[in-house]
Amino acid sequence: MWTFTSDVEAYAAVAEPFLLGDPVGNTVALTVLANLRAGMSAKDARFGWWTVDGEVRGAAFHTPPYPIGLAVMPVETVAPLVEALDRDIPTLVGPVRLTDEVARLMGPPSRVLSERLYRLGTLRIPGVPGRGRLATPADYPLLVSWHQAFGEEVELPDGDAADRVARRIAARELFLWEADGVPVSLAALSPAAGGVCRIGPVYTPPSCRKRGYGSAVTAYASQAGLEERCEQVVLFTDLNNPTSNAIYQAIGYEPVSDYAHIAYA
Repeated sequence: MWTFTSDVEAYAAVAEPFLLGDPVGNTVALTVLANLRAGMSAKDARFGWWTVDGEVRGAAFHTPPYPIGLAVMPVETVAPLVEALDRDIPTLVGPVRLTDEVARLMGPPSRVLSERLYRLGTLRIPGVPGRGRLATPADYPLLVSWHQAFGEEVELPDGDAADRVARRIAARELFLWEADGVPVSLAALSPAAGGVCRIGPVYTPPSCRKRGYGSAVTAYASQAGLEERCEQVVLFTDLNNPTSNAIYQAIGYEPVSDYAHIAYA
C-alpha cells in the first residue's frame, strides 16, 4: 500500500531507515531529504512510501519543478504507484528497471535520458595545470550563469539557479578549477547523506573544454569529500556522452547501476 504526505518529517520518520539500507543507490532521495531539512523550498512537495505487512519496502518523492523520484525498490511497487498518482507522471527518474516498468504500463515516454551511477574506488588525480578551490560569494554571478548554461545544455530543470547557487556557496558545496588564476570548470558536491556525497553538476564552458579541467575539478571535489565530509563519493553520467563516462572512470569511478529520466510531458 502507498501512503502519501506533504510533511517531510513524517515521511522521513518512516522512509529514511529504508533509504539508508542502500545509501549509494538512494543517494538522490537521501540528498533531497538533507536539503529539505537544510531549508530548501518544499512548495507543493509530496512524499510517499510503500508498505507490506507494516514494513516499508519502497519510497517516492516529488519536489517540483524536479521529476518524481523513485528509490531502489521492488518492481511490484510500480503499478500501484502509477495508479495512486492517477497516471499523472509528467517526468520521473529512478533505477532503469523501475522506469522500464512505468513505460510498460503507460506506454513509450516522449523522452528518455539514460544515466549510469558510479561510485569512486581509488581516486587517481589527473595531471592538469591549475589548482582547485572552494567557490566564494565573489564567484556568484559567474556560477549562476554557468548553472543556467548547464540546465539549458542538458535540458533538465534545475529550479531557481540564483537561489540554488547562493545556498550551495554558503554550504561550501561548489568547487572551482582555476587555470592561470581564472575559473575554468565547476563541480558541486552534495551534503553527506548516509555517509555518501554526490558530485553534480560538473560544468566546463565550451571555450575551456578538452583540456582536462572537468576531470581535475571532479577529482578535487571528490578528494575534499573523502577527506572532510563522507565515506563514499558517487556521481551520475549521461550514457549518451562517452567522453564523460571515460574521464570519470579514468580518475577512479566504477559503475554501480543504470538509471533513467523519462518524460511524458
